[in-house]
Amino acid sequence: MMQDYQLQQAQVYTDFSGLNALKTEAGNDKQAALREVARQFESLFLSEMLKSMRKAGDVFSEGNYLNTNQSKFYRDMFDNQLSLTMASGEGAGLAEAMVQQLSRQIPGMDSEGSRLAGHRTSIGDYDRSMPAISPVLPEQVEEVTRVASHQDDTAAVVAGDARTDQQPVPERFESPEHFVRTLLPMAERIASESGIDAKVMVAQAALETGWGRHMIRGEEDRHSFNLFGIKADSRWAGDSVSITTTEYREGIPMKEQAAFRAYPDYESSFRDYVSFLESNPRYRDVLASADQPELFAEKLQQAGYATDPAYGEKIRRIMARDSMTTLSMGSAAGKE
Repeated sequence: MMQDYQLQQAQVYTDFSGLNALKTEAGNDKQAALREVARQFESLFLSEMLKSMRKAGDVFSEGNYLNTNQSKFYRDMFDNQLSLTMASGEGAGLAEAMVQQLSRQIPGMDSEGSRLAGHRTSIGDYDRSMPAISPVLPEQVEEVTRVASHQDDTAAVVAGDARTDQQPVPERFESPEHFVRTLLPMAERIASESGIDAKVMVAQAALETGWGRHMIRGEEDRHSFNLFGIKADSRWAGDSVSITTTEYREGIPMKEQAAFRAYPDYESSFRDYVSFLESNPRYRDVLASADQPELFAEKLQQAGYATDPAYGEKIRRIMARDSMTTLSMGSAAGKE
């Protein structure tokens, strides 16, 4: 309530505490803070307009004994307050035009000022639900306790056996099914955080890498783990590899040398892909369709993610493959 009161004081031009409150409001509600700042800017514009009007009329007040410095001082105070009052409500329309224009530049907001799907502004936006406790949990706890009570050498043998059961993430894939089966669980973890459909991410990765058969590799066959073909431009401070790639210039395929980002593993590639889209304003409308895979693929093409004119259509065709549909349905059933 105190914050609201201070914001209301911004409507009195002599009280600067209301303007200071806008800084705090910007961290809580960017859209509301933008609207208030736009209104303040409109009042400044109106104030300058009133000054120009007063100055034009000063020629008619020459010789008037009421035209003193004191009267001008109080007149200016009146004009400053009048400009704030005129900017209230609908105002002159300048504030609303500024809100519509600047809303497109607010992180996490679309061009209409609405919140983007999957965007989180505070810790309260994250899913904090706990999975159901398995009915066999007490038995598993007893088993862990029994194993832990063994001698140190026996525990070491058990730990060694457990490590041999773990399968490393492959650098090469045997088939499209192997590609989807390996990467879909990672994509689903990223999807739960970003809101981008896991299937469309795997389909795009399949298109970029030829189902993992044409992964980007540098000198001495160095693996980049780059699933999305993201180039290493001036914004990238990490490792990179350089290869010859095909780019379309005015619809004509051309061979070019380019540097691509390199990651320590596939999951890092998924996370950087989401960060890449969220940090680039050109993909704002793409992220607004994060929960609609086919529309997401279409808007990704329209935003210019790739120079291939059929990029979006290829992603949609991959999503429709039996290997994608069957394995994604199986993964969803396994989580229920």
